Amino acid sequence: MMAAGPMIHVVTRDHFDLATAQTSGSLRYAAIGPTLGIASSIWGGLFEVEPSARTGIHHHGEQETIAFVLSGQCEVRWGDKGEFSARAHAGDFIHVPAFVPHMEINPSRLQPFRWIVVRSTSTPIVVNLPDAFWSRAESTPPISIRTSTTIHT
Repeated sequence: MMAAGPMIHVVTRDHFDLATAQTSGSLRYAAIGPTLGIASSIWGGLFEVEPSARTGIHHHGEQETIAFVLSGQCEVRWGDKGEFSARAHAGDFIHVPAFVPHMEINPSRLQPFRWIVVRSTSTPIVVNLPDAFWSRAESTPPISIRTSTTIHT
């Protein structure tokens, strides 16, 4: 007979929690976290941005974020002045370091983009910044960063 131990949780989409920290222009759905009765040292969920929408400028405090682009494509803009930019497509991973101001932009007029997100602490941190945070940089186009490398094993 096996001893009782930690439980495995399966959380179906109809049980995701919208009562999590949000940023304008997007929806975050908690799937793994304390609000769902799951004791974990990390947080997981789904992130969506509708066609032609963009999020507000924000950061995640001390949290690191890893995201997998499930569908669609997005432009991620970041930096003290929004001076950096990269594109991510379905199948790509994204790493957002702690305290980095950023926004996500959906360039598609037809498809939303969806990410699976994992954060480094159990409760998500979202610090929404004023819309004018990057206003001094609006006249400067962002610098595109090459983000993909093919690794052969």
